[in-house]
Amino acid sequence: MKNLMKRAQSVQLPVIVFACWLLVSSFSVFKKAAFADSPIIGRWDLTVTMKNGRIAPSWLEVRLSGLKTLVGYFVADGGSARPISKVNFADGKVSFSIPPQWDSHDKDMVFEGTLADDKLTGTIHNSNDDTYSFTGERAPLLKRDAPPVWGKPIKLFNGKDVSGWHPDRSVNQWVAVDGVLTSPKSGANIITDGKYNDFKLHIEFRYPEHSNSGVYLRGRYEVQVEDNYGKEPSSTYLGGVYGFLTPNEMAAKKPGEWQSYDITLVGRRVTVVANGKAIITDQIIPGITGGALDSKEAEPGPIMLQGDHGPIEYRNIVLTPAK
Repeated sequence: MKNLMKRAQSVQLPVIVFACWLLVSSFSVFKKAAFADSPIIGRWDLTVTMKNGRIAPSWLEVRLSGLKTLVGYFVADGGSARPISKVNFADGKVSFSIPPQWDSHDKDMVFEGTLADDKLTGTIHNSNDDTYSFTGERAPLLKRDAPPVWGKPIKLFNGKDVSGWHPDRSVNQWVAVDGVLTSPKSGANIITDGKYNDFKLHIEFRYPEHSNSGVYLRGRYEVQVEDNYGKEPSSTYLGGVYGFLTPNEMAAKKPGEWQSYDITLVGRRVTVVANGKAIITDQIIPGITGGALDSKEAEPGPIMLQGDHGPIEYRNIVLTPAK
């Protein structure tokens, strides 16, 4: 009888241990699922009201790290995407802080918002002690149901003047010189009058030593143009989608030489060929980059060429739109 009881106990013990393990595991999975379903998770297109009523675009991504920690990325109206080490979210309230991007002596930026009806509202308190209000909506996926059918190529620059383009400031330093769209000094960015959805873009450029520019796709996603010859690739160097996508090699030529981009943008998917080399192939652009014209990602947008970072020249600008 005693032997039978010992055998029963020896069988029951592993069963109890297994049941406890199953209960704990189920609870952990439930907790993970609960955090994974948090409504703040995702990408958000933000519109910020700056000083004097100026409207600026911004962007936020919140994601799950581990079982229950929320982290993310943030893009202000300038600069690159910056990581957020922890996002606080409870009872519809979201907040986080990130160090300043430019000066380590500045204060942290503080973001505070409320999520209601899948919309964000709140304030951003920057390192200069200025407070701005913002609104936000969930960023569109921009998925396409079928491959694009390409239309006829369009010459965006006629080689004679800047018709079809306009500056983002009252003073325009851009001029047409011998078939080249030229910005001889830092000043305004220049923007096409036309707006485009999906397209292929061929563009050639030349810069002097240490200069810097950029090609903004739909006016929202910057492909960097910069004197980075001989450097290791980076998302903030030539060919990178600024702060997001890093080229697989550095394709830059020496300053003073003509170079080229062939860029295909379909939804969020981008391919960049620099000087004949495929350096980014069919990658997802997560969101707008710093310096974007707006955060209305579902809408068509123009081509913008950056002219506020130094002298730059462009030529042979041809866009082939999707039908």
